[in-house]
Amino acid sequence: MFPVPRPASPASRHRGGRRTSAATGGVAVLMAVVTGCGVLPTGANAPTSDDITVTSPMIREGETIPERYTCAGAGVSPPLRWSGLPPETESLAVLVDDTEATGGARVYWTVFGLDPENPELPEGSVPQPAHQAQNSAGDADYEPPCPEEGHEDHEYRFTVYALSEDVPLSDGAPLDEALGAIAARTLARGRLIATGG
Repeated sequence: MFPVPRPASPASRHRGGRRTSAATGGVAVLMAVVTGCGVLPTGANAPTSDDITVTSPMIREGETIPERYTCAGAGVSPPLRWSGLPPETESLAVLVDDTEATGGARVYWTVFGLDPENPELPEGSVPQPAHQAQNSAGDADYEPPCPEEGHEDHEYRFTVYALSEDVPLSDGAPLDEALGAIAARTLARGRLIATGG
């Protein structure tokens, strides 16, 4: 396993320049992938089920995201566990997003190439041979969310996708490409939701 790098500075986490295009360009595909609206690219798999159970020893469903996993704390990625994968699963992907983020949907983390034989993702790391695609800030790592005081309506969604095959991309892949590739291979998904505020 290797550690997930932290963002270099708060400024690097804000949209601007080329980083804006990563966030803006990925919104349409992101909504198709994460909301379950059934709009998948041509040649995608059958309708996606929500049979995967996603849990965390550190995050409780529907409760506030612990400070440790935000920009106010250590800023590391939380541990996740899953079960209920379809038997034909060949690979997994994890997406962390907030569709209520200021300025539109925001992707904080995109991981793909996870081994379906491993039922968990440890805190602050990505098991090899998995890869990280760009997030909305244009960085290939975990961008810790920054909950806003008095904005409890934010939902930080930790979604696990069971894929029919490996995503043919490498570390640092553009967000649009990664989301499209994940959508086209999704068999099932499951989600853990934490709130912000």
